[in-house]
Amino acid sequence: MKTIHINSTKINDTFNFLKQTFGGNYSQNLREHILNIDSDLACGSIRGMQLNGGISFFQFDLKFTEDVELIFKFPVKKYLNFAYCSEGKLAHKFNQDDKKVELETFQTGILTNIIQEQNIIYFQKELLVTASFINVDVSLDSNSGKYIINHQLKEQFVNNQNKDVILVGSYNLKVAERIKQLQAVRQEGVVRTLLIEGLVNVILALEIEQHRLDLEHKENHTGNLTRAEMSKVKDLSEFINNFPETSLTVTELAQKIGLTPSKIQEGFKLMHNTTVNDYIRDVRVTKSEELIKTTDMNISEILYTLGFSSRSYFSKIFKEKYNCSPNRYKIQNKLAVSA
Repeated sequence: MKTIHINSTKINDTFNFLKQTFGGNYSQNLREHILNIDSDLACGSIRGMQLNGGISFFQFDLKFTEDVELIFKFPVKKYLNFAYCSEGKLAHKFNQDDKKVELETFQTGILTNIIQEQNIIYFQKELLVTASFINVDVSLDSNSGKYIINHQLKEQFVNNQNKDVILVGSYNLKVAERIKQLQAVRQEGVVRTLLIEGLVNVILALEIEQHRLDLEHKENHTGNLTRAEMSKVKDLSEFINNFPETSLTVTELAQKIGLTPSKIQEGFKLMHNTTVNDYIRDVRVTKSEELIKTTDMNISEILYTLGFSSRSYFSKIFKEKYNCSPNRYKIQNKLAVSA
């Protein structure tokens, strides 16, 4: 077991230490820090960013060649840590004598240091792990009205606690989708920083919402779907996005991934808050808008490409989403491009 102590909460010092420990190529883009690693101990990357409002974000996308424990030191009652594992699994405990608590793929977790300063995160060797951590400084003074959210989180998760707390939540695919969007950001400079900051705040909101839902549904804490089944629903969502013209029924889609139609519907409700058919419809309409803006295809060609069988139906749902008919949208887009 390789043990690594990380004693600083300052992002610059943390990344300089990680660079010294793992080697690799370290770069900084405005507030974003990126360490790409390819060494005897680990392969992958670590990203981090200091955001506004006393919030920082870290993402580990790593595979270690041996079991590793990262020991982070956090001042007590100062930081609230939101964790999410989008691939692989992690284990956590506050000190060596505690029992490990696992955070599996698609699960959320909330960590609060009340009496001890340590957070020990375990990575299993030869297992690719993608995990994100959002740290919120809840010690910031809210008297000026600037840190109201931090204060509210402190009231909810820190005040009146007499022991260290780890809350492992349900499987949540909505967070996985946002993590994927985060990884797909290709812009540079200020635009990149703003996009990442926006997505991190959405992820934080989703994790807080997941905790609220878990409290409301304690008896069915993780739903009826297993982690493997949730992963299949995620794969099916990606299939629909890549092939929106698919004419497969819900039953046929269920057979394609080896789940029952009811489990697929439950998964789409959890992940997208909609039904499978409504999700397919929304993906098609969104893709049609992209094709109108980026190609010279006429409306009939777009209908055929995306699998719509009724022009009037397509026009109806397009107008519901974009408050404009497809033909009018195409004309306006041409005028905007030529202006």
